[in-house]
Amino acid sequence: MDINNLNSLLSSLPAAPSKRLSVGNEEFGETKDFGSLVKGAVESINDTQKSAEQEISKAVTGESQDLHKTIIALQTADLKFQLGIQVRNKLLGAYEEVMRMQV
Repeated sequence: MDINNLNSLLSSLPAAPSKRLSVGNEEFGETKDFGSLVKGAVESINDTQKSAEQEISKAVTGESQDLHKTIIALQTADLKFQLGIQVRNKLLGAYEEVMRMQV
């Protein structure tokens, strides 16, 4: 294959994507990098845990008679926490696999 043909082929390819990972709706200007995405997820899990703790303290002190709401808050916090742990495990597994790759 001629080198000129390769150059013309390369020039017709789209530009390489940016090295920064961004997630969001760029049409509305809502982009987030990976770090802020993880930070937001951890903060959400933490807020849910705090909310569940508040519901427990209300139930224990007798401030709230709605035990059903307390149990739902506890289960929601538990599910979010378990999801966060599983995502962390998958990310660590992917990182370890990349680190094992031979270059």
